[in-house]
Amino acid sequence: MDAITTALQPILIPAFTLWEAPFTWLELIAFVLSIAMVFANMRVMPVAWPLAIVASVLYFGLFWSGKLYGDASLQIFFAVVGGWGWWQWLRGRDDGAPLVVRHLSAAQRLPVVAAGFVLWPAIGWFLDTNTDTDVPYWDAFPTAFSLVGQWLLGRKYVENWPMWIVVNVVSVALFAYKGYYLTVLLYAIFIVLSVVGWKAWRTQVSHP
Repeated sequence: MDAITTALQPILIPAFTLWEAPFTWLELIAFVLSIAMVFANMRVMPVAWPLAIVASVLYFGLFWSGKLYGDASLQIFFAVVGGWGWWQWLRGRDDGAPLVVRHLSAAQRLPVVAAGFVLWPAIGWFLDTNTDTDVPYWDAFPTAFSLVGQWLLGRKYVENWPMWIVVNVVSVALFAYKGYYLTVLLYAIFIVLSVVGWKAWRTQVSHP
């Protein structure tokens, strides 16, 4: 057992058991904060970012303990980028004003998607050659496209929502394989909320 997992033992104990599956305090707290975060994102509320930072730190510990190193590292990225996203939403325009909800231009869409497909095999190769994970490329897919999705979200592009739908669908299968059933439920809820968020943001798009 590594030092991180050892340090987390007090909150890796089961909070309750359902259908013979244990749910740890760590997973339970991260679950609640994540749901609150997505609701805040849907309403374009900046408080979503500090909620995301705390939830990401908690999920880092959970995923690290399960040897999902790609997703664990992604949570550290989310925590760090949370500060950037918070600032972008509050002061992201050139004049220091808050960003507005908008669409990617047609010219931007292909490079954004291509970035995910470039990152996926690169991250998968790194995990496969440098860690003991048993799902390197499967773990790498949501990691890669979450990086893209987080940038889209931070810059208030509507297209962050369909990106999260894809990420969440893959993540549901990955976490079910790993036995994180409360997190499976969370990401299934995320799929539904991403569809709702997509629709809500499209009504808020600022037209020049």
